[in-house]
Amino acid sequence: MARTEEEWNIAINEKVLKVLHDTDSAPPSTSITQPSNPLFPLTIDHALLKPDAAPAKIDVLCDEAIRYGFRSCCVNGVHVKQVADRLQGSSVIPCAVIGFPLGASTTAVKVFEARDAISNGAREIDMVISIGALKSQSYSTVFDDIHAVASQACKSFSESTQAIPLKVILETVFLSDSEKIAGAFIAAEAGASFVKTCTGFSGGGATKEDVELLYRTMRYKNGEVKVKASAGIRSFEKCKEMLSAGAERIGTSSGAAIMQNVRAVSGTY
Repeated sequence: MARTEEEWNIAINEKVLKVLHDTDSAPPSTSITQPSNPLFPLTIDHALLKPDAAPAKIDVLCDEAIRYGFRSCCVNGVHVKQVADRLQGSSVIPCAVIGFPLGASTTAVKVFEARDAISNGAREIDMVISIGALKSQSYSTVFDDIHAVASQACKSFSESTQAIPLKVILETVFLSDSEKIAGAFIAAEAGASFVKTCTGFSGGGATKEDVELLYRTMRYKNGEVKVKASAGIRSFEKCKEMLSAGAERIGTSSGAAIMQNVRAVSGTY
């Protein structure tokens, strides 16, 4: 919904007050208590986003995702076609990041990047929010940025009647609680399918408290907009904590280690 800046300020102030006072709304308990639960792999976006990711490592990522039955393989745009080809015939979804990891591209570039990724086979898009605009309370700018990607790229995909799911990365490590609520609310209003915690490239990572806050913020959407926890998730126990806090998707580069119920090495995200 397009709003004036004044209307955004009023709506966000109301949302912040409501969410911060709504501390009794706990997410439903998760049935996933072991990595062997067949539902667990379907929560995992298996990621390789490092700048030194070579094609051979991308193939390994895809093969691991197929072996364990993960929800998606999440990669930078340059690798999308390779991933789509490698995953062909499997149930694993090719996913691309855009505006990554800073969120500082222009809207036109983000739209082009999303369209390009989709044309190369991406079937989910994870975009980084305009962090500076959010922190400066330029709410219309944040809305327009997300809405353009949602409407001009994800919803205009012509081979299906369904839009490509758009996950909006808030980069919560830079935000106050009020800013997290504002960013998530704007993303939902702009057409996001998920609100997501972090890129994993700015220090810190997903926390139980942030996931719970985003879950409460999205309650008004009645399940239409979900929460993805990402960054610093390297063990099954951490995954379970995020799922118990309200996340429905987990972004991690440690999927294979987690499925083996071992803690991943330092340096993964």
